[in-house]
Parts: sequence; C-alpha cells; structure tokens
Amino acid sequence: MRVLIVEDDPSIALVEQKALEHEGFEVAVCGGGAEALESFASSPPDLVVLDQRLPDIDGLEVLRTIRTTSPVPVVVVTALDDEELVVESLDLGADDYIVKPFKTPELMARVRAVMRRASPTPDRPGPYSVRDIVMDDLARRVTKEGVELRLTRIEFDVLRLLMRRPGEAVDREEIAETIWNLPAARIGKSLDVHMSVLRKKLGDDPKTPSYIETVRGVGFRIAGA
Repeated sequence: MRVLIVEDDPSIALVEQKALEHEGFEVAVCGGGAEALESFASSPPDLVVLDQRLPDIDGLEVLRTIRTTSPVPVVVVTALDDEELVVESLDLGADDYIVKPFKTPELMARVRAVMRRASPTPDRPGPYSVRDIVMDDLARRVTKEGVELRLTRIEFDVLRLLMRRPGEAVDREEIAETIWNLPAARIGKSLDVHMSVLRKKLGDDPKTPSYIETVRGVGFRIAGA
C-alpha cells in the first residue's frame, strides 16, 4: 500500500517515512502542497499523512482539493493543539488528526486504525435507526430525514457503536479502544473533538443534545427511539 507524506520539515518527514516503511508501506514524500497535489494526481495513494502548515498551499486547501475527487483516508498533522483548526480539518473530510510532537507508535496506531476503518468488516449489517437517523452499515451511509450526511470514517464508526446500543451508556475507554485501538488517556481530546463535529452534523444542540448525550464520568449514549 502506498502512503503520501506531505511535510515541509525534512526531519519529521524522515521519521514518518521510516516508521511507515518499517510497517511495509511504500512511501512518497512531498515538501509542499503543490508538489503533493501533483503526486496525488499522477499516482493516487492509499493514505495521506498531511501537515496542516505548508510553505506554499495551506494544508487545509490541499485537503479540500483532495476531497473533490477522492475519499482516500487522510490523517492531518498539526503543530498546534488548536481545536478550531482541527474541527475545520474534520469538517473538510480528514479522517483523523495527530498533534506534534508525537511518538511514532502513536502515529502508526492511528494509521492502522484509519486503514482498518477504510476496509470495514461489519459484525452485523444494519440498518440501524434512531428516530429520523438511519444507518446502512454495509453501504456506510447515514441519512437524517432521508438526507445523506457526510461523515468521516471515525464519525461513522463512533455513531455506529452508539446506534447498535440505543439508550446504553458506552464508556470512553471502550470507544477509544474500538475506534483508535488506544487507551482513552492516549488519544487526548480527539474523542471530544470528533464528537463535537458529529453532533453538529446531526443538528444537535451542544448545550441540550437530543441525539448523543454525554454521560458524565462515563462516556456517551445515543438517545433511544
């Protein structure tokens, strides 16, 4: 499988490249956005690891361009733990994100999780439904009042985990282990950021959510029918 690394810092790009090649990936490295888009068009990768800050074209613009033609998994790398930038990346279709500085085992855990979600094997085909939300597990399609929602792979998998168990509190540790294959303590604010974006896409009021409820001290619960 081929991975495209888009990173303008050669030392960081080299660390990412060695880690990915050690796992058996074929790796291409680009130092800027324009070069990355050229490489993407000429030889589409199976995964993109995309720095958010690039010297020519902003990483978010690169992501926006990729998403006009391809659903390829994208992991965004950011040097700033800036929730607004992260949310914007997820809104544009990033599948996950990681904040610098990071250790290579964390990067590889996220890469494996993203690739696993890109080729899911459903335990049981849906559909699942909660009020006006319907999920087709096999088609990986979610609709609300008949209108399809554009969810990232993480958003879909989190929602599926909750919709399989309507009315039941699912703890944060289980969500982290299932979605990221990491302990909850290792993923930082990732779950909360993804949940915030998912709620917005469902049309949930963050102060009084009617679909995904926070169970204080435990995790999350999707409201039953």
